[in-house]
Amino acid sequence: MQLGNITFGPQFKDMDKFFVGFDDTFNRLAKVHDDLTKNIPNYPPYNIKKTSENTYVIEVAVAGFGKQDIEIELADNKLFIRGNVQNTEDDGNFLFKGIANRAFTRTFALDDQVEVKDAEMINGMLKVFLERIIPEYKKPKKIAVKSKDLTEEQKDEIAGKL
Repeated sequence: MQLGNITFGPQFKDMDKFFVGFDDTFNRLAKVHDDLTKNIPNYPPYNIKKTSENTYVIEVAVAGFGKQDIEIELADNKLFIRGNVQNTEDDGNFLFKGIANRAFTRTFALDDQVEVKDAEMINGMLKVFLERIIPEYKKPKKIAVKSKDLTEEQKDEIAGKL
């Protein structure tokens, strides 16, 4: 099975008959994967927590950054977290400098149904709160099965054929 430029192994050869109309979704996933894995930074470290069925928290360790140094932007289903510290200290006074106060950009791909609810700084940790909003038309619903009673004329017609 092949979707866009992604080829799946033989164990997926019959999967395409179960996923009608998902080719655009698979192509978007492949593009996001390609975009995000080109340059995977390891600074600053982060956690992603699922706090309930439809809520998440992204925690980013931003020690040394103030609230004014952090920018959070949501564009094209991507969450960008940027940090740019205004360093006014003289570098000549350090005996050892192990705290990296360098600029960074972290990018997270979000589903269409995920909204950014809030963000806050707590003890050097930036917390971005997310919530999955499921539209009514995507929520599960029961379909009632109706029965149609036959008229006397239809019953006679069926009995005549037997």
